[in-house]
Amino acid sequence: MKLIKSMLVVSGFVVSQLATAQAQIQVIHAGSMLAIPGEKVTKNQTIVVADGKIKKVMPGFVAVKDISDDAVLIDLKNQFVMPGMMDMHVHLQGELGPNNDSERLRMSDEVVAMKSAHFAKKTLLAGFTTVRDLGAQSPEHIYALRDAVANGWLAGPRIIASGGVSVTGGHGDIDGMRHDLLDLYTAKTVCDGPFDCRRATRRAIKFDADIIKITSTGGVLSDTDTGTGQQMADDELREVVETAHGLGRKVASHAHAAAGINAALRAGVDSIEHGSYADKESIKLFKKSGAYLVPTLLAGDTVKQMASKSDFMSPAIKAKAIRVGGDMMKNISRSYKAGVKIAFGTDSGVSRHGINAQEAVLMVEAGMSAMDVLKSATVNAADLIGRSESLGTIEVGKYADIIAVDQSPLDDIKALLDVDFVMQGGKVYKNK
Repeated sequence: MKLIKSMLVVSGFVVSQLATAQAQIQVIHAGSMLAIPGEKVTKNQTIVVADGKIKKVMPGFVAVKDISDDAVLIDLKNQFVMPGMMDMHVHLQGELGPNNDSERLRMSDEVVAMKSAHFAKKTLLAGFTTVRDLGAQSPEHIYALRDAVANGWLAGPRIIASGGVSVTGGHGDIDGMRHDLLDLYTAKTVCDGPFDCRRATRRAIKFDADIIKITSTGGVLSDTDTGTGQQMADDELREVVETAHGLGRKVASHAHAAAGINAALRAGVDSIEHGSYADKESIKLFKKSGAYLVPTLLAGDTVKQMASKSDFMSPAIKAKAIRVGGDMMKNISRSYKAGVKIAFGTDSGVSRHGINAQEAVLMVEAGMSAMDVLKSATVNAADLIGRSESLGTIEVGKYADIIAVDQSPLDDIKALLDVDFVMQGGKVYKNK
């Protein structure tokens, strides 16, 4: 691929200097284009980008001179072009590994923030132009990263950043440390009882959370043998959801066991993360409420492989990883066939950052069509975060979040593993 200005051809990352000026008009010639995932692919299209947004989409390869004398041509005639992908479940501040305990004690929040900026850039270059960060060691630093990306100071995906609310001793509370450190590291949004959970929700929003993340069940990576059943009580769940919605925030619920999934859905959450043991009642509640399932199959596969091949996990974590990780594929297949709405999410941070597209491969292996996988990572994800008017498709008026690959992922989903071109908000970050 190449970027052309007049007769000058520039390749590689230099394009980010030439083609990203917001005032400059960019003309993309797309050989194949999936403008709206779920609809048909079109051939030989021209996309006009200015001020970070899509201004025109026209059939044929319209000459640059017919659009503007100083426009820049981005030649993607031999590429498959589609909207930037969105990952609805990441943790940008770290990656699961044998040194996590020592890193938590040795790394300052400031160093962790620098590391998260590194992971954010890797995610963007993998073709993911928007993410939801659903849990951080230092939420305020994720909020700062979100704002730095939004202001153009750092390269990264557009970030929807959460504030976490969890119950004492539950998943999301601190565990696996000596007792005096447990008090030191316990977050001020850990709560008990409905009124305290109302306070915790308000506090998270006060400190600038875009979304509230709750943990209605136990989790695989909690270093405790408290299981993966329901942990937040029904009245606590209802109070968090009512408070968050009243303050204009959506709620995502980590949930494995059916009882916790169903309780969260009855409380009115907007998405279920993982949903490993969704049952027939869960499916009814998903469809009644319109909530999304975010499957995170890559996380399940990652912890299962780590539990089998490494020895850094505690016995409690290892047992849960093998059991839950092995069961997650069955769930998505059942839920997908039943018509549950699915949004793409990886739980990256459990898996390595930058390999997010491997989730798409697992989704296809679980029985989803390639088109529905692409829709989950674009149209559905935009709907989940309430940004359908500006994200998720290549249409006039929306942000110019555009990626390209060498071959159609509709023919081979693995094409997404090697993204060649990344534009976010009209800025070119990758062109190889």
